[in-house]
Amino acid sequence: MSKSKIFIAILVVVLILIQFYPADKPEVKTDNPGDLLKTEQVPVKVAEILKNACYDCHSNEPNFPWYASIAPVKWWVYDHIEEGREELNFSEWASLDKGDKAEKLDDIGSEVDEGEMPLKPYPLTHPEARLSDEDKQLIIDWAESYAEDLFD
Repeated sequence: MSKSKIFIAILVVVLILIQFYPADKPEVKTDNPGDLLKTEQVPVKVAEILKNACYDCHSNEPNFPWYASIAPVKWWVYDHIEEGREELNFSEWASLDKGDKAEKLDDIGSEVDEGEMPLKPYPLTHPEARLSDEDKQLIIDWAESYAEDLFD
C-alpha cells in the first residue's frame, strides 16, 4: 500500500471519528419579544438585509445549513455564532440602554463600511448576504440616522 493511500485512509478515519466529538450547538429561540425587528420601526429593505446578512450570527434565530452538522466545520460555525451573539444580539436589542444601542449602531455602520461584515466567507455559501454598494450605504445611513434619533 502506498504512502498516499495510507494517508488518505488515516484522514478518512480521523474525519469519521471527529464526527463523534461533541460540540455545543448554539440555542435557537424563535420567540424573541425584545428583537430589534419587533421593537423598532426598521425600514423593510434594511430589515431584509439584516435578516439575510446578519441574523444567522447576530440573533437567537440562526438557520443552520447542512454543513453546520459536520465536524470540523460545525466547530467553526458554532464558534462564530457564539462570538457574534456576544458582540451584538439583535434578539436582545430591547435590553440595551440608549448608549449601548448607539455604540452598536456605530459599530454596525463602521463594520459594514470597512467591509468587515458580513465576514468574507459567509456570502460564499449565503448568496442572499452579498451586499451591493447600495445595500451597504442603506445600512450605514440607517444606523447613523437611528443612532441620532435615539437622543432626540
